[in-house]
Amino acid sequence: MLILRALAMLSFVVLGVVNTVVAGTYGAIIGFVPPRGDWTLRGARWWARSILLGGFVRLRCEGRERVPRGEPVVFMANHESWLDIPALLASVPVQVRFLAKKSLFRVPFLGWAIAAMGFVPVDRENRREAVRSFEEAAARIRRGRSVLLFPEETRSTDGRLLPLQRGGFLIAIKAGIPIVPVGIEGAGRCLGKHNYLIRPGTVTVRFGEPIPTIGRGVTEKGVMMEQVRCELERLRGNSGAAGAVAGSAGGVRDGR
Repeated sequence: MLILRALAMLSFVVLGVVNTVVAGTYGAIIGFVPPRGDWTLRGARWWARSILLGGFVRLRCEGRERVPRGEPVVFMANHESWLDIPALLASVPVQVRFLAKKSLFRVPFLGWAIAAMGFVPVDRENRREAVRSFEEAAARIRRGRSVLLFPEETRSTDGRLLPLQRGGFLIAIKAGIPIVPVGIEGAGRCLGKHNYLIRPGTVTVRFGEPIPTIGRGVTEKGVMMEQVRCELERLRGNSGAAGAVAGSAGGVRDGR
């Protein structure tokens, strides 16, 4: 098993570097072709699937039919692995822009591509800059683009859901757009925060029902945060209800 994990990690790293150079160059070149970032996102989906394939990680998607197609939304996903990012890129069925750590924008090729794609850098060490990032995310929404963020803000080290932060909820409430909870199961087992050998396996991404925000004020923020938290727990398979969620409404499975 250790040998298999070492081989998977070697493949993951080698193919990851090659794919990042190729996809990053492609994304940086065409990223500013109108509409900005849309063409780059298509390349990013290919990059994401290649990254997972390189680590012998199978992707399963369920509930994509629940995602609204005619309006922007705020996707909120749990976060316990670096694999969450490629899994989401490959799974979200609409144009979307991520809120990403500012340090990622300094990575050659990868940073160039996500900047060209219109991802929003977040500096968690600087509160003023963080507020500015959320304002930029709101601007993306006003231009009709969905945004995706991790409300925990950082990866969990033990698989338990961390406290949710309020920034994304304020964006959704003020914009009056739905929140779509997204549960990710299996990514932490394949590659946890402090693990350095990937474990071949399956990552499942489950999309929940949109949670409306129209007519709900900031005073209801706490209630919505608890509602989203419960949905994330359920969708990521942390209770017996997860199976029902995954199997209802003809969940879409995608093992490509």
